[in-house]
Amino acid sequence: MLELINVSKDYQSPADTGSVSVLKDITLKIEKGRSVAIVGPSGCGKSTLLNIIGALDRPTVGRVLFDGIDLAKAGDIELAGIRNSEIGFVFQLHHLLPQCTVLENVIVPTLAGKNRFLRKEVEERAVSLLERVGLKDWMLHRPGQLSGGQRQRVAVVRALINQPKLLLADEPTGSLDEHAAQNIAELLVELNQSEKVTLILATHSIKLAEHMGQVLELSNGMLIDGATSK
Repeated sequence: MLELINVSKDYQSPADTGSVSVLKDITLKIEKGRSVAIVGPSGCGKSTLLNIIGALDRPTVGRVLFDGIDLAKAGDIELAGIRNSEIGFVFQLHHLLPQCTVLENVIVPTLAGKNRFLRKEVEERAVSLLERVGLKDWMLHRPGQLSGGQRQRVAVVRALINQPKLLLADEPTGSLDEHAAQNIAELLVELNQSEKVTLILATHSIKLAEHMGQVLELSNGMLIDGATSK
C-alpha cells in the first residue's frame, strides 16, 4: 500500500552555502496493515521522511506511491483530499483546540470531505472510539481539563475518525511520562490491529519501537533494517 522509490530530500543550507542532504536514495515498501517504527536521534530526518510519506512535503527526487497513486504527480487539491481522508497524523504535541470539547476536537477532521454530511454516523464513531480508549466520561470536557496522556489519546482518536488507511505518528510519546508513554504505545498497537490501519511511527525511543512489527533505523539519511519483523 506504500512504496518509496529512490527518495532523496535536500534543503538549502541556512548560510546559503549549498544544499544539505537529509534523506538519501531511500527505497521502502510497506504492506497494508503492518506496523513499522523508524528510529534515530533528533534531527536525523525522521520527521522529514514522515512528512514526505504523508504528502505534507515532496521529495527532491524519487517517487512515493500510496495505494497506487503517485503522490509526485498529484496536484495540491488531490493531495489535500488524500491527507484528510486516507492518512491520519499524530504529532508529539496534540494540537487540540482548547475552546472545543474532546468530542468536538475528534470530529473536526470530518467537517470537510466525504464525511461532512454524515453527522450522526460520525458522532457515533467518535463516541465509540473515545469509549475504547477510556475517555467515555471526558467527552464533554475541554483539553485543559485532561492529563497529557489523555490529550494524546484524543489526538489518536481524532487521527482515526475518517477511517484512514495509513496512520503516521511522529514522536507520539515524546512529551509523556513513562507510564503514559506505555499506554499510548499499547493503544497504537491495539488500534493498528483492530482498525486494520497501517501504522508508521518515528521515535528516538527503542522501548516504543519494540512494540512495532518492524524497526528501521535512519542513519546518515539512509534506512537500515534495525530488527527482524514480527
